[in-house]
Amino acid sequence: MASLTTIADEAQIALDTIGSRFAGLADPTLRLGVTGLSRAGKTVFISALVHNLVNGGRLPLFEPQRSGRITQAYLRPQPDDAVPRFQYEDHVAALVDERIWPESTRAISQLRLTMEYQSASGWGRLFPGGRLSLDIVDYPGEWLLDLPLLGKDFATFSAEALEMAGAPVRADLSGEWLKMTEATDPALEAEETHARDLASAFTAYLKACRADERALSTLPPGRFLMPGDLEGSPALTFAPLRLDASCSYPKGSLARMMERRYEAYKTHVVKPFFREHIARLDRQIVLIDAMQAMNAGAAAVQDLERALSEILGCFRQGSGNILTSLVSRRIGRILVAATKADQIHHESHDRLQAIVRRLVDRAVERARYFGAEVEVAAMAAIRATREGSVKQDGETLPVIIGTPLAGETINGTGFDGETETAIFPGDLPDNPDSVFKHVDSESEEKVLPGFPIRFVRFRPPRLDRTAEGVTLSLPHIRLDRAMQFLFGDRLA
Repeated sequence: MASLTTIADEAQIALDTIGSRFAGLADPTLRLGVTGLSRAGKTVFISALVHNLVNGGRLPLFEPQRSGRITQAYLRPQPDDAVPRFQYEDHVAALVDERIWPESTRAISQLRLTMEYQSASGWGRLFPGGRLSLDIVDYPGEWLLDLPLLGKDFATFSAEALEMAGAPVRADLSGEWLKMTEATDPALEAEETHARDLASAFTAYLKACRADERALSTLPPGRFLMPGDLEGSPALTFAPLRLDASCSYPKGSLARMMERRYEAYKTHVVKPFFREHIARLDRQIVLIDAMQAMNAGAAAVQDLERALSEILGCFRQGSGNILTSLVSRRIGRILVAATKADQIHHESHDRLQAIVRRLVDRAVERARYFGAEVEVAAMAAIRATREGSVKQDGETLPVIIGTPLAGETINGTGFDGETETAIFPGDLPDNPDSVFKHVDSESEEKVLPGFPIRFVRFRPPRLDRTAEGVTLSLPHIRLDRAMQFLFGDRLA
């Protein structure tokens, strides 16, 4: 990662780290990054984690909670006043009261959760209990995919983008933008309207790649999909061009304008994001919607693998000694979790986890080389279904039972958002490699749909209340296991 930062960047990161280390002597903190690609469930994960800790939820695999060592957990004002607060209360109200999923992450946000606990050792219990503040940093995974751009010039970025756009799985989506690009002479005088038209066509292509039926993941620049307050700015009004490596483009040309804006994007958008947020993390969870990719086909799965490799390669991974940790934070533990495990029967959970492990095999080797611990899991931060069985044609089928969202369909049958339904979701393959290789025998270029799951989005569960009117904690699948890996060791 050093190649993506300058000496000045590293100096600023070191100063920030020293300041936070000294502040942490009086108030120990752990910065947890939560990211994932679109609709992977980042907002739901954070809401469920906080709700279960604050309300004493059932977390049997989270040892500090199971043993009763956490005396209380509560929210406190976050330390970074310039970062928007994660709207936990609004998200929980949507989940519990309205039974609707909260809006997806559109920008970075933060929340501080403080846990007071007793030591796990008998000797430690003779002293006052400890306290750990968990600073949860929520940010879109699409922004993380921009970090590799720091090591690429405009010509390299353009060449790679054009190569990907010509791939079979993208060709029908990139046609309009590629047609405009082929008709564009980069040496011509720059015109704002032309630049805007090219950027709009490029953005439309990226958005089409992200749609459910295609479910592609490698889509930089990420801010083109989630521009926030930068929408319409020159830093977001550029597009790749077909450049001639032997040509020196004149000042005032379209090529020079696009190059200047690309560099401005890296300087004013990507670098601050890395320096102020990514370089300050201690632990990280990456959430993925692997089933949506499998539904879209082998090409989408392969694209997800490429995106995960790039994402994991962006982190400052590993563990340092006492001296180096004073000036540089490293992410010591990374969890890659496939979400929405409640949409398949538990018999397929191990298979889903094996597929995730296959997705990150290469990236895991690199992380472990630098001393970081990496784990994978199949989980559901909020379990929206329960399991059952039905008999069909003399065969007993495992089903999941829940309330599909209004407008969801299976084989032409629609759902109204109110009726509970039993669904046989299908089985995942035994061999995880098979989801990467399902192609038409007549043409290695024509990728067929992979292993379709009857993928239906369900409403959040209806929560029971006690006789006193207290709402019970949100149900989950392996949320406690994720918590134990990510920060259980800091509560020993």
